[in-house]
Amino acid sequence: MGASTPHFALQLRNRIANLIAPLAKDHAARIEGEREIVRLDRLAVAGETRGLDAHDGMAALPSVAPESAGDAV
Repeated sequence: MGASTPHFALQLRNRIANLIAPLAKDHAARIEGEREIVRLDRLAVAGETRGLDAHDGMAALPSVAPESAGDAV
């Protein structure tokens, strides 16, 4: 686990889920992996605002997250 971007968050989440699946519920690596999965889920949905105000008259595209989730990351 480490730095990740919204674009790859779901792929990383799935890899971590596959790695920790066979571990016992109380295994330290599984607990940490589950915590990371929650973070990656939030990052994938609320972690980016698409586009920039680089062109006059064109607003940035909003995040895919609902307004309330935008502050979660």
